[in-house]
Amino acid sequence: MRTPTGSPLARDAMAYVLAGGRGSRLAELTDNRAKPAVYFGGMSRIIDFALSNAINSGIRRIGVATQYKAHSLIRHMNRAWNFMRPERNESFDILPASQRISELLWYEGTADAVFQNIDIIEAYSPRYMVILAGDHIYKMDYELMLQQHVNSGADVTVGCLVVPRKEATAFGVMHVDENDVITSFLEKPKDPPSIPGDPDHALASMGIYVFDTKFLFEQLRRDAADPDSKRDFGGDIIPYIVKHGKAQAHRFTNSCIRAAEEIEEYWRDVGTVDAYFEANLDLTDTVPKLDMYDRDWPIWTDTVVAAPAKFVHDEEGRRGQAISSLISQDCIVSGALARRSLLFTGVKMGSFSSANEAVILPYCNIGRHARLSRVVIDSGVRIPEGLVVGEDPELDGRRFRRTDNGVCLITKPMIDRLNL
Repeated sequence: MRTPTGSPLARDAMAYVLAGGRGSRLAELTDNRAKPAVYFGGMSRIIDFALSNAINSGIRRIGVATQYKAHSLIRHMNRAWNFMRPERNESFDILPASQRISELLWYEGTADAVFQNIDIIEAYSPRYMVILAGDHIYKMDYELMLQQHVNSGADVTVGCLVVPRKEATAFGVMHVDENDVITSFLEKPKDPPSIPGDPDHALASMGIYVFDTKFLFEQLRRDAADPDSKRDFGGDIIPYIVKHGKAQAHRFTNSCIRAAEEIEEYWRDVGTVDAYFEANLDLTDTVPKLDMYDRDWPIWTDTVVAAPAKFVHDEEGRRGQAISSLISQDCIVSGALARRSLLFTGVKMGSFSSANEAVILPYCNIGRHARLSRVVIDSGVRIPEGLVVGEDPELDGRRFRRTDNGVCLITKPMIDRLNL
């Protein structure tokens, strides 16, 4: 459905990205940055996916609510997302928790992060609000979700994934009727309801909601007046609407963006070190599950002015090479080997070193003769010469954070504590 002028619904919408969470399951990766600010894919940050989806969908008014250790996130958005033009009715607002409602209160929950900025949103007069989580990896056309919202006459439309029922205990789960109208919404249930006609799968919330703006504000004000509310969309707002209004499920498969060679709908919550590691390495596959080369749906990010990647030395045992790997700009692979690895901007690998299944964040320096396997290395770390990681699980566990799947997270303080 189009508006009366024939323009996309997205032109009358505002995207509001909830980007205040720490993401504590990412451990030391979020000690100094919020989860949406964590690097991903060689050049991007996690939040770039939600923001790029909004821009590519035609939404030109965007707000981002920040809270936990937001400096690097705000700096990134100021550098990468400063191209919006007010004279074209475009806007990009960064909305830190600023105690605007009360001098004693930060954002108390996801719903409160919108409620505290109602006056700013009202100044733009959007007809629709698209509420987004800022910490997932996926490509999606929100215009198609907006169309379903309007056509169905729903009070809220909830983006959802089909997941194995046994895995749905970590999500908000919807029970729906044959028309995908939500009849109940349960936050992380022990026994998730299945999809009608499909007992092995459940519908899990993506943390994406579409509202008519006027209706959303009514619900936020009602919720703010409830002393028992936790001020949360998944815990309070959505269950209330399911009970008292009409909530519609929107399946990700109906609006997922896939390039020609992508064989599945790709959505990842990279909320653990293992999930983060696997999602980054997904990009190294010959035919990756997520196509970052898709020019029809680009992932916008900060453009770093830097030299091209460089590979040097061509001697037996000292040959700069990369196999099934992504090597970003300003990297130098000097007589070293990267295999099924992802090197972010500015990584330097010294002679005779090797990285196998490694996710190496920006401006790391890998010392000579180091051997690294199944690692995530935080930005700016200098790996000492000769360090071996990934060959002795017991030793790795004493020195670094080692996950159940054998992935080692390495940070500056961990290296500083080594007695080499």
